Amino acid sequence: MDGGNLRISDADREAAAQRLHTAMAEGRITLDELEERLTVVYAAKTFADLEPPLADLPGAAVAPSVAVPARKESVHLNTEMGSIKRTGAWAVPRQLRLTTSMGSIHLDLTETQVPADLQVDVSTGMGSVTLVLPPGGSADVDGVKTSWGSVSTKVPHTPTGRGPHLVVTGSAGMGSLTIRYARKGLKEWFT
Repeated sequence: MDGGNLRISDADREAAAQRLHTAMAEGRITLDELEERLTVVYAAKTFADLEPPLADLPGAAVAPSVAVPARKESVHLNTEMGSIKRTGAWAVPRQLRLTTSMGSIHLDLTETQVPADLQVDVSTGMGSVTLVLPPGGSADVDGVKTSWGSVSTKVPHTPTGRGPHLVVTGSAGMGSLTIRYARKGLKEWFT
């Protein structure tokens, strides 16, 4: 798995920025170079994006701070009345089975590597399942049947070619299934 394509956190950006400030203090780069490189660092989304502004500095290898375990072919997440939440870098399998009676399952796929075609089978009972996709992600939910439940998708139905495509099957009995992109934080509203 190529860790360079993993999404980075604000802490990763700050660590890279600190390395650039140290390089300037040591006389390795000028103030103008610092400003140019900081622009790249603060715009970076993946570890690969952080490599160019640090490449010519000593000890500048950029690597994910958390190792992602090997990917399994299939995973079943099951909760009765509790909650399951996954965020950050985690090993997303090729097939997910999500079962909840009255609990909730929230899976954030924005900061990890996701297979290009992901099969998801849901069974919500009276619970809820929320899937947060990275930009360009899409989901086909035609295979989900509902009784009294709801299915809400705020992403394209067909593959965009710019992100993972989910094929979702199963049922939302009296529960809910929501598929969406990440919500904008205050920082994104003002940039």
